[in-house]
Amino acid sequence: MSPELPPVAPEVTAAAVAGLTSRLRKKLDAAIETYAAVPVVVTGAERRVRCGADAEVVLTPGPSGAVTDAEQAVCSCLLAPRCVHRAAVLSACPVADADTMADADAAPDPQDRSGRSDRSDAQAAGPRPHPATGGTPATSLAAVPEPGVDTSSRTDLTAPQRAAARALWAAAVAALAAGVPAAGAVAQAELLRASHSARLAGLYRAEGAALRVVRGLRGARSRHDGHRLADLVDNLRELLLTTALLTAKEPDPAWIGSARRAYRPEGALRVHGVCREPVISATGYGGVVTHVISDDGRWFSVADVKPGGPARARGAATAPVALGSGSLDHARLSRGGLLISGATLSSDGRLGAGKGVRATPVAGRSWTSGPLAALFARPLSEAVGDGLGNAPVSDPEQARQPAGELIGCDLVIVGALNDQVFARELLPGRADSDGLLIRLLPAHGHPDLAHTTNLRRLASRPGLRLRVVGRPDPDRAATLRPLAVGPLPDGGPTTLRLPEEWLGHADLGYDRLEGVHLPPADALSETAGLPGVPPDPVAEAPLWRLRRLVEVAVSGGRRAVAQPARDGDRAGTAAALRRVGFRTAADLLTELTTEADRRGRDVFGRTEEADPDAYARAWLAAAVYLTGTERALIQATWQPPDTPGDAPAA
Repeated sequence: MSPELPPVAPEVTAAAVAGLTSRLRKKLDAAIETYAAVPVVVTGAERRVRCGADAEVVLTPGPSGAVTDAEQAVCSCLLAPRCVHRAAVLSACPVADADTMADADAAPDPQDRSGRSDRSDAQAAGPRPHPATGGTPATSLAAVPEPGVDTSSRTDLTAPQRAAARALWAAAVAALAAGVPAAGAVAQAELLRASHSARLAGLYRAEGAALRVVRGLRGARSRHDGHRLADLVDNLRELLLTTALLTAKEPDPAWIGSARRAYRPEGALRVHGVCREPVISATGYGGVVTHVISDDGRWFSVADVKPGGPARARGAATAPVALGSGSLDHARLSRGGLLISGATLSSDGRLGAGKGVRATPVAGRSWTSGPLAALFARPLSEAVGDGLGNAPVSDPEQARQPAGELIGCDLVIVGALNDQVFARELLPGRADSDGLLIRLLPAHGHPDLAHTTNLRRLASRPGLRLRVVGRPDPDRAATLRPLAVGPLPDGGPTTLRLPEEWLGHADLGYDRLEGVHLPPADALSETAGLPGVPPDPVAEAPLWRLRRLVEVAVSGGRRAVAQPARDGDRAGTAAALRRVGFRTAADLLTELTTEADRRGRDVFGRTEEADPDAYARAWLAAAVYLTGTERALIQATWQPPDTPGDAPAA
């Protein structure tokens, strides 16, 4: 899609597609592909797309930067507004996310520069989710309550909520059965329409999952570079699981979710900057998120993410912080601190910038004192803990607000292999070779950011000792994605040599490490080296057979899943899983292929597909089991190698 196209509210796109005749709907996917490649003419706030000699679509985004009303999208052709030009251009635009829609729905105070609506949790629809999830649905959900959620609290949905959940389930089931090739603009519009109904009914968690599924389908169909089939599988599983549990009797309130822009009073806070994290979204958003920590060890964030893409992500690195007087920028905040009075906090840990908020810059702390030093006091096995089960959504198509607590550790670089850097954890009182061996991967692979270049430079110095702040990768064995690095205290000549103006750490997305920042190679003590490629229990486990079938169901649809049963491969694949002890996986695989190949007959004896709900439930059961099992394998790789009964590290 063109980066000049503005985000569009789901209901606007859904209404435009619904207004087409059946003949025009058949032409819609081809029209989207054609008009998405047409240059966009920007005239002030207007975006113009020429769709032919007599047709031009004009989009006029509102103050939020998104098209939130049908009247903001007009076409000059005779069939407008029920024309394929308008529907195709709207379908080619990014889907406006929950934050943008909240901005459009709210009536912000004119003195509030951020445009946010600071409201208490009591005014927000839905309960506050567990902070570890970052206010967004988790990527690894199982049919169990989330940690930290009071399971004794149950609620009964209203009739409109149940109707919205059932409609969203039906739309998701249809998309699953169709698969990526057949889930075109019409199927996506059904998901958008159902997601809008879910938002109106207060089902925020289901709405967010539906929007991510639509973005994933669009990325897959357009073969976007940032698309990952695994992300689309995760989001579709999240959507089906959430709607299925919402339709159950008295579901847990955690599955309802809450409005992300529900701010509650927090009072006085003193926070210390930890690092900056650049944000670049394939849907046209860009900016920065600065992570801060309070005196009592709680994580917060200050975000500046708006439409703009990579250029805005670079510029926002030194943009003023929208708190208090605005005299502090994100670069200084990541190395300084703030004393905030009247602070407001959203459910995802974001600090609000309402008119009553006052913030005063204060001197920051180094990574060796106060709450920042406590980040590095625990071994990795404890720091990671159960956090992998509450990891934020891995969604490169709409990374508006990275979530989840960061962890810190002391490492020594061991070596590199392909695109992976290997490092070993340094533990007090133990030899360097006794620590956990982990992988380091770039937090963001965009070429405009410095993550990849900096990581390669660190890998060029085996034996380098440093402190790292990053986020565990929930989908890879013992893998950390670093966001910032600093010198190891008392590291002597074997650690980093950073400029004084960096105040003790480098933000890997923005600050570029040079040779002068690294110790000379002859000053580093020889390490034991990389003893071969560490095994990856997820990649090497026989579960790949079930994983492949689950992914084929999304990428190819129901017919692709039924093919192994027709070719006689089902029994052999299930038998291979049973031989190595994965009996449940074998049973789920058999059930899924059986349901996919099940056929009924209508009153005239013609063959037709059987109950789509049964097929969706079989796929959901396999996907939930697969995610839970793989997550358990990954969690075991974070245990130290000498822990009895645990899997080998990495």
